[in-house]
Amino acid sequence: MDGIQVIHDSQSIKFRRPFGAVEVGQKVKIAINVDKEIVVAIELIQFDGTRLNMGMQKEYLNNGEFRYSVEIDTSDALGLLEYYFILIDGYDRLYYGNNDEHLGGVGQIYNHNPVPYQITVYEKSHIPDWYKEGVIYQILLDRFYNGNDDKTINSPKENSFIYGRWDDSPMYIKDNFGRIVRWDFYGGNLKGVIKKLDYIKTLGANIIQLSPVFKSPSCHKYDTANYEIVDEMFGTNDDFKELCEVANSKGIKIILDIVLGYTSSDSKYFNRLGNYDEVGAYNSPNSRYYGWYKFTRYPYQYESWWGINERPSIDSMQEGYIDYIARNNDSIIKKWINLGASGWKLNVIDELSDKFIEFIRNEMDEFGRDAVLIGDIWEDASNKVSYSKKRSYLNGKEVQAATNYPIRESLINFIKGYIKSDKFKKKFMSLYENYPIESFFGNVNIVSTNDTERILTVLDNSIALLRLLVVIQFTLPGVPLIYYGDETGIKGGKEPDNRKSYPWGKEDKNLIDFYSKLIGIRNNEESLKKGDITFFKTDEDVLAFERNYENEKILVLVNVSKEIKLIKSVDFNGVYINLFDGSEKYKFSGEDSIVTVFQNNFKILKKCNYRDK
Repeated sequence: MDGIQVIHDSQSIKFRRPFGAVEVGQKVKIAINVDKEIVVAIELIQFDGTRLNMGMQKEYLNNGEFRYSVEIDTSDALGLLEYYFILIDGYDRLYYGNNDEHLGGVGQIYNHNPVPYQITVYEKSHIPDWYKEGVIYQILLDRFYNGNDDKTINSPKENSFIYGRWDDSPMYIKDNFGRIVRWDFYGGNLKGVIKKLDYIKTLGANIIQLSPVFKSPSCHKYDTANYEIVDEMFGTNDDFKELCEVANSKGIKIILDIVLGYTSSDSKYFNRLGNYDEVGAYNSPNSRYYGWYKFTRYPYQYESWWGINERPSIDSMQEGYIDYIARNNDSIIKKWINLGASGWKLNVIDELSDKFIEFIRNEMDEFGRDAVLIGDIWEDASNKVSYSKKRSYLNGKEVQAATNYPIRESLINFIKGYIKSDKFKKKFMSLYENYPIESFFGNVNIVSTNDTERILTVLDNSIALLRLLVVIQFTLPGVPLIYYGDETGIKGGKEPDNRKSYPWGKEDKNLIDFYSKLIGIRNNEESLKKGDITFFKTDEDVLAFERNYENEKILVLVNVSKEIKLIKSVDFNGVYINLFDGSEKYKFSGEDSIVTVFQNNFKILKKCNYRDK
């Protein structure tokens, strides 16, 4: 079969209909074009590994090619359904599969071991509009604001380190083995967030994602000591309830971050240091918490997260733990939603079993359609493999949305010139193809988090590049997230440098104003919250795309080069107005349409009717 010409494009409805992920039970028509008459079959691989070989119907095309097609019934295919084609010509056999970048779209021929395409098959799932159409402001509570009038620190921890000045640089005090021996604190608390709600509202954000509030020995609280109460340094459960009530009155929702795959060894559940009255798992095998943990040699040896003894791992499928977190009438999930939280973000989600996440989702659904469950996932969540097991995060029974670290990587690489606009589009379209549509529009589009370097530092402290990056971040489908202080120009490298205190009184006001205008555009334009996306063919240093919802169109143009670029396209028709200042008009009319995009510049343009201008 030397020289055979074959094509299948999973992102074109000419070859796969409908586009992208499908609801379980929906039929999918798959086709492939070949330039000669041969035998073509399709190999299907179901989520459990079961393989099914199906023949394909032949059709002669007017251009002399042959099209082979088949209709797939997904009624029994919940999860990830993979496929590739087998090309047979006499005794010769080739395979056609996904490209070797695993990005979908146009594939390639293999002699053996083809990379399969994927179809994500999911159960229909709802995500509340307040979330999908929102903007998230992520807060690391200790580092945001001290709301006490006299700025005293609430209930300082024993043997802890309190910074002398709010703007001191963060540091860890470690022993010779790299273990933290004194946790460091600035004194931010829940009252501080309450006092700064008007700032967050003025910025334009309407969702706050709080770092864990639960009692814990650490400054970040990702190692929980007691899921039932707010840490004393942050305040009280009543303070959290007040925060939710006041925030809700201002149109702001609160999402809580939580780690359920491990606890602190200094917790009421494990109690290795004996600081709690509870009989912890470490204290006695008769403890009611004993079955939660995974001892190998009791009590001194046990499984822990990344081998950190201070973070003993939890068996999330232990019945008592499931009841405590999700199933009891006073479960942790219910408790904090009853106190006012509108959703959860599951941190370190790979440590949790799929079934356990389903239990949490079931509890969330009991509260109606208004709560949201987000997964902290660093890769493509649709085909994630952890601990050698395929995960089902986006099958409709688990999380409704995920953190979009893949888009962060693509944004940074494009803005810094490591990849060109065509590769950015391919990586973006791969996610678009793989994610259920509700989950795709619920993706948390991040550029900084408490687990990454600050975006301004990543961009070599270039405000100009930061502006370009966040323009794309806020105009792509998904829910944009601001890591507290990014909007002020905070810099920061690896942890703990990325967890500096908010620079009250030392902010870059111009940058805050830029973020506020950009957020205002997103909040006011339906197409940026709900619209489809179409990319245009451009110069490799220019990204151009249109968001379209009903009759509203927004055109986004970004040039990352140091040169003036010209864009030529037959698709730019009509009159557009610049959304940043409302004055500039751009006219495009047919095949000779040319747009000048200036050096290191961007434009966000809204299409207007001629009669309106």
